[in-house]
Amino acid sequence: MFIQTEATPNPATLKFLPGQTVLANGALEFQSPESATAAPLAQMLLSIPGVTSVMFGPDFVSVTKNDADWAHLKPAVLGVIMEHFASQAPLLVGEARPAGEGEFFDPADSEVVATIKELIETRVRPAVAGDGGDIVFRGFKDGVVFLKMKGACSGCPSSAATLKNGIENLLRHFLPQIRGVEQA
Repeated sequence: MFIQTEATPNPATLKFLPGQTVLANGALEFQSPESATAAPLAQMLLSIPGVTSVMFGPDFVSVTKNDADWAHLKPAVLGVIMEHFASQAPLLVGEARPAGEGEFFDPADSEVVATIKELIETRVRPAVAGDGGDIVFRGFKDGVVFLKMKGACSGCPSSAATLKNGIENLLRHFLPQIRGVEQA
């Protein structure tokens, strides 16, 4: 089995591509072994010293590190990912969706929120996934859209510019009532 790696705009995150589907729908992020009890691969990756976050996307696994050196971490991460996919073990066992990630918005704004979600799903998420990350709608209040960046995009030096210059401009183009975009 050959696993490709790609750099991301976030120097602390690498994207690992096993050449097969990783997660059929959406994205899941784990930041501790305790949060990954239903995701054995994430739990094993998070047990590697220096690994701080793991995200599963449609065809990739993003791994974020602390100040450890990729030269030391990368072989261990590749070994764990290769072993998991070679064994054909399930990615998830039981319920692995994080709890407590509810949305907030005034029901009167339902139509605007539906359009925001559609734009994120069709125009933003594919580009963000290309960089090893994900973006999730969290809320809408007083003309401000609240989004959560995940994976390589969480903590990336260019994520603020992505939110303000890219996503905010896109949403304002289609929905002039949007005044801004903030990180949730």
